[in-house]
Amino acid sequence: MIRVLIVDDHPLFREALSNILGQAFTDYEIIEASSPDDAKTKINDDFDLILLDLMMPGVNGYNALLSLRNMAPSVPIMIVSASEDPEIILGTAKYGALGFIPKSAPKEIMAEAINKVLDGGSYWPDDLLEQESQQQSHSYDDDNALAALSKGESRVLELLVEGKMNKQIAYELDIKETTVKAHITSILRKLKVHSRTQAVLAATSLGFKKS
Repeated sequence: MIRVLIVDDHPLFREALSNILGQAFTDYEIIEASSPDDAKTKINDDFDLILLDLMMPGVNGYNALLSLRNMAPSVPIMIVSASEDPEIILGTAKYGALGFIPKSAPKEIMAEAINKVLDGGSYWPDDLLEQESQQQSHSYDDDNALAALSKGESRVLELLVEGKMNKQIAYELDIKETTVKAHITSILRKLKVHSRTQAVLAATSLGFKKS
């Protein structure tokens, strides 16, 4: 059974998300919360996914995301937001979200994005990130950045570009998850970025190719 926590202050949108989940899955349970405080009384590690709206009364920046992330660190969080600001999208990635769905997205795209994250991947609207990538491309002009990566770091970066999670990367490379985290920390330092999503953008801008 798929268990999903929907955190949104608009009942109609909670209903819309519930309908999308109902069309995508046959065995599921949905718990609704109208605010982050309400969500805190219902959240636990037994959920398979949290769908969180950032723009709610009383929500300040990424505080709700950080709070829920800390309370249920093993549960993937996807942001569902009316905002389509690339900076906000990148910010949610930096603070631990594994996906971002604009509320303007067609229901088919929403279902696809949700399925991708439930399968262990991530979902980011590439068209909305393209502008950010172009704006930041000048920051990724160090030709030696990719060359400085070790073979192990390059393999980890390759799987990051594919949207894989740490556990998946560890499994595919037959290494410990702590080793994956260490490689990612080194990758961020060498590429001079601060998040996984920025590392993917940097790799793309530098012409990173699979080994």
